[in-house]
Amino acid sequence: MGAETLVNNGEAKAPLILGLQPAALIDHVARVDWSLLHQIPGERGGSIPVEFKELEHILSELKKHILTSVDDPSPMKTMAGGSVANTIRGLSSGFGVNSGMIGAYGDDEQGQLFVSNMNFTGVNISRLRKKTGPTAQCVCLVDAYGNRTMRPCLSTAVKVQGDELTKDDFSGSKWLVMRYGIFNLEVTQAAIRFAKLEGLSVSIDLASFEMVRNFREPLLKLLKSGDIDLCFANEDEATELLRGEANASPEAALEYLSKYCQWAVVTLGANGCIAKHAQEVVRVPAIGETKAVDATGAGDLFAGGFLYGLVKGLSLEECCKVGSCSGGAVIRSLGGEVTPENWQWMYKQMQIKGLPLPDIRN
Repeated sequence: MGAETLVNNGEAKAPLILGLQPAALIDHVARVDWSLLHQIPGERGGSIPVEFKELEHILSELKKHILTSVDDPSPMKTMAGGSVANTIRGLSSGFGVNSGMIGAYGDDEQGQLFVSNMNFTGVNISRLRKKTGPTAQCVCLVDAYGNRTMRPCLSTAVKVQGDELTKDDFSGSKWLVMRYGIFNLEVTQAAIRFAKLEGLSVSIDLASFEMVRNFREPLLKLLKSGDIDLCFANEDEATELLRGEANASPEAALEYLSKYCQWAVVTLGANGCIAKHAQEVVRVPAIGETKAVDATGAGDLFAGGFLYGLVKGLSLEECCKVGSCSGGAVIRSLGGEVTPENWQWMYKQMQIKGLPLPDIRN
């Protein structure tokens, strides 16, 4: 299926994969030196919400701390962001999968930027609602090693509420892609109800180790409901999930998740990933031939590659291999959007691994 929207009976065909991101988000991604990271409260490497004043302060300080690099002439980028948006945009632009977004954006410059960026990459935006108010923003600070520290500003931002969702948002789609978040629990639960009524499979990403640590109970309840078909966790989130257990290894977390989800995946950064479906467990190494410029979006693009594999009917191991190719493609440049050159790099990696290439070429 091409990236173009297919039309039948005068109506656009429903997206195969839908992403729920209640609040549209704009990312300001920059490579910075350590001293700026020391000034910012909270743990490095994590993601902690900040108020608008703090966001403005960080943005104003950035200029003094930017690291320039020979490989990347633009040390700061502003683009549509958010974990789910990264996954959906990748599925649409890199894999040619008919994909759409559910969410809300503000009537400001950031909102317009989000919509045009998504639209430009072929994402179906007909389920995005425009609201009066500001669009969410996030500063993504990347250190010299490619590690990222996020400071999102969401408190005043517009977002879609659970009671605004309708059956029509979901009808005709096959997958619903979400990220776990306590502030979006009500809309997440409403979306899952509609998805299940309409026969969609549900995928969830565990978001961040802080989110798992601070809001573990509602997460466990969500997993135990049996409504989550696919769960993605990184190593830190997996450890946090089993905190206090005698064995909190990624393998133990995979085993735990697979009790409730048909597919469970734990990504291990440079060590690749492990995944389980039914009785099958696979371990797939990361792609060695890539240099991490910025880890932003690695998990999101891995999820996109894995979902492409699932809708193509690939084996569990092949799904992981596609994920490692797309995850490897995004970390080669700044931000959660894959550049055209890096999509080409990914197609080459897929070819080397004997994986079926998408029907599109950028």
